[in-house]
Amino acid sequence: MIERFDTGPRMSEMTVHHGVAYLAGQVPEDTSADIVGQTEQVLQAIDDLLRLAPTDKTHILRAEIFLADMADFAGMNEAWDKWVPAGATPARATVQAKLANPEWKIEIVITAVVP
Repeated sequence: MIERFDTGPRMSEMTVHHGVAYLAGQVPEDTSADIVGQTEQVLQAIDDLLRLAPTDKTHILRAEIFLADMADFAGMNEAWDKWVPAGATPARATVQAKLANPEWKIEIVITAVVP
């Protein structure tokens, strides 16, 4: 069985299958924020979705981070390092990408275990 969360006509924000949660790319709502603020918003959205699964950031297997500009790498890491649990850091990739909305500085995709 596949569970779908926050399902719309185009996509679901999260699907869960066989104990694994797959999050859609999470993006900031307040695009006026700098990279630290946008990253914090995205990380909060991830926490909120994981809680629905139910799981949490200590169970993240993989994070895929898309930055509109690699010049924001340090600022993104500033917010990430405060958020990610010591000893439970996931596999991670960070790349520069042209995002769907030019005001977004970041998008993060998460895969996590649902214990």
